Amino acid sequence: MAELDLDELRRRLAGAGVGDVGPLAGGASSLTFAGAMGGRPVVVKVAPPGVEPVAHRDVLRQARIIKALAATDVPVPAVLWEDPGSPPHTPPLFVMSRVDGDCAEPLFDALPVGCAPAPDLADRYRNACRVMAALHRVAPADLGVGAEPVVDPAAEVRRWCDTLGTVDPALVPRWESVSDALLRRVPEAMGPGVVHGDFRLGNLMAVGARIDAVIDWEIWSIGDPRIDAGWFLINADPGTYQRVPAADGVVPPAGELAAIYRDGLGRDVGDLDWFTALACFKSAATWSLIVKHNRRRRSPRAELEAMAATLPRLLERARSLLA
Repeated sequence: MAELDLDELRRRLAGAGVGDVGPLAGGASSLTFAGAMGGRPVVVKVAPPGVEPVAHRDVLRQARIIKALAATDVPVPAVLWEDPGSPPHTPPLFVMSRVDGDCAEPLFDALPVGCAPAPDLADRYRNACRVMAALHRVAPADLGVGAEPVVDPAAEVRRWCDTLGTVDPALVPRWESVSDALLRRVPEAMGPGVVHGDFRLGNLMAVGARIDAVIDWEIWSIGDPRIDAGWFLINADPGTYQRVPAADGVVPPAGELAAIYRDGLGRDVGDLDWFTALACFKSAATWSLIVKHNRRRRSPRAELEAMAATLPRLLERARSLLA
């Protein structure tokens, strides 16, 4: 992958009135920068140069769903400017408003200074469920994305099988037994909705208990909304990664969160155990890939290598949910 020419990027953005451009942490699939436009802070998402901007690298596809959601009850940044570039050498980009707040992940990372106290974080989880329900209430056709291919639950399983097939089997022992169990018990799909793909507090900009924006739309799709629900629930469970010694008062019980989501969605939500097992399987797949790439670094990061010990436990939890 080619290096992005920061001076050239600044020249491109200057034509749209964007200045003070500098790197911003975050954005695993695209390059993320901070800047200012008309006196207001903005965020710039740029596709990696030197490769085709497809799938998770397609930043204009991300801009498309953000713009489509702007008129709904789902809080999103405002897309302010887009440039298709001339890929792969001049990558596409878009500029969006920078939303105030933090995107803390209380069960995974050290909380930033000034983050909300525990009661507000507990309500943040509750409000996140309401926002997730608002997203899943919107019909894809009403957003102009009804022609997108629908990813069914079985296809989601096979997607992560493809990832697991590329990593050291010792990292994810007997993962095939989990995929087989998932595929034997695939539930009937719900009507398709917009699936964020990584819906968790770490991808929500918030102030106190209030959710002000859903961010990081790299892997959105149309599919069964319970894919998001299962993912959210494992990331709201202190037992999933066991990185936080005590979470009393920070996270409401899983049953309460599921009930808030169900009530917000306005319909019954069954088979959440299957989708929670799928989320454990997906987490094992994504983290095994991260560990694989980390081990190839000249100086591997210890905190990423430490996740290797979690992977067998994720698979075992998936097996128990499917038993």
